[in-house]
Amino acid sequence: MGNTRSVNAKGFVLPLIIIGIMFFAIGFALGINSYLIPLLNKALNISSGESYLVLTATFSAFVIFGYPASFVISKIGYKRTMSLSFLMFAVGFYLFIPSAKIESLPLFLVASFISGMGNAFLQASVNPYITIMGPMESAAKRMSFMGIANKLAWPIAPLFLSLVIGKSVSDVQLTDINLPFYIIIGVFILLGVLAMMAPLPEVKAVGEDEDSAEDCPYAAGKTSIWQFPHLLLGVLALFVYVGVETISLGTLIDYAESLGLSNPEHYAWIAPIGMVIGYMGGIIFIPKYISQALALRIVSIIAIFGSLMVVLTPADISIYFILFMALGCSLMWPALWPLAMTDLGKFTKTGSSLMVIAIVGGAVLPTLYGFLKDSVGSQDAYWLVLPGFLYILYYGIKGHKIR
Repeated sequence: MGNTRSVNAKGFVLPLIIIGIMFFAIGFALGINSYLIPLLNKALNISSGESYLVLTATFSAFVIFGYPASFVISKIGYKRTMSLSFLMFAVGFYLFIPSAKIESLPLFLVASFISGMGNAFLQASVNPYITIMGPMESAAKRMSFMGIANKLAWPIAPLFLSLVIGKSVSDVQLTDINLPFYIIIGVFILLGVLAMMAPLPEVKAVGEDEDSAEDCPYAAGKTSIWQFPHLLLGVLALFVYVGVETISLGTLIDYAESLGLSNPEHYAWIAPIGMVIGYMGGIIFIPKYISQALALRIVSIIAIFGSLMVVLTPADISIYFILFMALGCSLMWPALWPLAMTDLGKFTKTGSSLMVIAIVGGAVLPTLYGFLKDSVGSQDAYWLVLPGFLYILYYGIKGHKIR
């Protein structure tokens, strides 16, 4: 396995905390969508499939900007790219305010796309940074810390919006979102300043520089990123994973509403609880007791069980089994990144950008879920996630080993 030129132990804790704050910001920005989807569905009188287009707009930015982000990082470094991404977030969030005023779905989609652009640049920065800032075999452990920060932010976003607005989501008018979004814009601008001033050293993977290419012999003889089958299979696995995870995290309020449950926004906590339990397991067990690949196999099986129970149990209790889907999703991101990024050497930044592009799975699969929900109902629409979890299990068993 390729190791890394890591941050020294003394300087490790503060960068970890700063990057953790950024992972929280990513989760918070994505969690806003779980509040907007049912709100737009009601306020604009559109179908579920149409309301899920806000996720499509958010995640489609990853396809367009995932690859260019690697060039920006190579030119201005990780830290400045992180700072730039928060400015993009602020612009996107500001556009939600006129979108609400004129009740325009197209403008909401533009706002979601621009905030998604910020997310793409931030993800392209923080994920490889946390992966290569220490030994590759313990990357999933570091990612698990980041995952806790990220996934706790998903339900905090709709809860924050509810508390500031002071109404149940079923009673909210579109213009009620103005005040919370002004607050969010201010916080994200401050985070951009923090990122710029933060003591974050630039890090590089072993073999990433041309003059040290011999340190990573597998990559040294390669001429193209397309010559790494374990990476390409990992990109597909990440595409599927982000899609099924976004369904697990982003549909809970909508599903609770469709089941007629009171205070549906309270159900947004089910998935993050499952994911935090999984991340804690990753922190405790990886790499001391289990490898990243074994962890991926275990959580894939848990997710397969959870998805089957969601669709096969009575509707009123099925929502609670999304916790098992989410528990399964927990260690997929932490394990997939290091497994796919191992031995890339000088192709590390390019490989990272392909992984970021794969995040578009968060647009494709939830949108399919939305239209499937319109045709077969909320519960049966969850069948969509099962093939995805089966493929991720294959990657954990065999796909990551292919060279």
